[in-house]
Amino acid sequence: MAKKKAEHQTDTDYAQDPVNAKLSAEDKIDLLRQMVRIRRFETVSLKYYQQGKMGGFLHLYIGQESVAVGTISLCGENDHIITAYRDHGHALSVGMSMNECMAELFGKKTGCSKGKGGSMHYFAPDKNYWGGHGIVAGQTPLGAGLAFALKYKGLKGCCLCYLGDGAVNQGAYHEALNLAELWDLPVIYVIENNGYSMGTSQERSSAHPEIGLAARAEAYGMEWDQINGENLYEVRARTQVAIDRAHNEGRPTVIEIDTYRYKGHSVADANAEKYRTKEEIQKYMNEHDPLTLWKDQLVSEGVVTEDDFKAMMKEAGEEAEAAARFAQQSDFPDESEILDDVYWEVDNDTEAGNTGRHFFH
Repeated sequence: MAKKKAEHQTDTDYAQDPVNAKLSAEDKIDLLRQMVRIRRFETVSLKYYQQGKMGGFLHLYIGQESVAVGTISLCGENDHIITAYRDHGHALSVGMSMNECMAELFGKKTGCSKGKGGSMHYFAPDKNYWGGHGIVAGQTPLGAGLAFALKYKGLKGCCLCYLGDGAVNQGAYHEALNLAELWDLPVIYVIENNGYSMGTSQERSSAHPEIGLAARAEAYGMEWDQINGENLYEVRARTQVAIDRAHNEGRPTVIEIDTYRYKGHSVADANAEKYRTKEEIQKYMNEHDPLTLWKDQLVSEGVVTEDDFKAMMKEAGEEAEAAARFAQQSDFPDESEILDDVYWEVDNDTEAGNTGRHFFH
């Protein structure tokens, strides 16, 4: 049977965990820089979205930066990432450039998906990053598929498959859990629990939320854990346990990382301050901001100064503004390209693409 989540260690214990103890000062600064870059990218994106420069939806990652940065910082050569539509933070964490990410928001051909995907559909296969998916929980069977491919090829790796707390009630997610456990797949389902799905509290939407959403994994005999997402040391230490399990045992895990989004479900969410109070939002921003807490941790360790942090924020803001200028100066896709990049077989003029039939031998 699955083990119940472990009791939380102290912050000091997490700092001394082997995966964190080996971090150099520059490694820690880089983690802070990644979080800062996500924060500044998102705030600049919001500005231009509100000016009407972007179409479609915009799902911001402000407040959740430590989740993507902490987990993805543990990934190796054969580890893969797939996520839902709040995907900007993961994209920047795997090394995608602000230019290609911003241009995608503006619908330009220089974007990572040639301007056709927008906010919800970032992709970088060369970085083992497989999206960016707009269908709630639609990525969860795909995460199992990526893990199956790793197992089939005999590669020591895993798939980190991210989903929101609202996705745990979708049938596709439970089907994916069933197969992951049944076939011993090295997939880690990361529930980014920001509390409200699209705008409904968990008390009203999910059975037994006080137990923890990840605990549903017990129904499948699967290991699970619950993590404090504002503590970067804890995110890394506890996620590493799941990665080790996937790498060494080929076994799946569900981890739930408690976090909080400062903005609405999307920028179009007009009720963001109605289903939760302004006081609650402000409390999280003042007392639980993962970026501020990590900066304070590094200041206390003597790794950075407040001036270093201010300079980092300024630099990242300038980079994001430069990306916005790049995006605005880029061209839109040509109308002749509207049917390109739909089916690989068609684009590459294969027999299957020309006949509409696949032949398996």
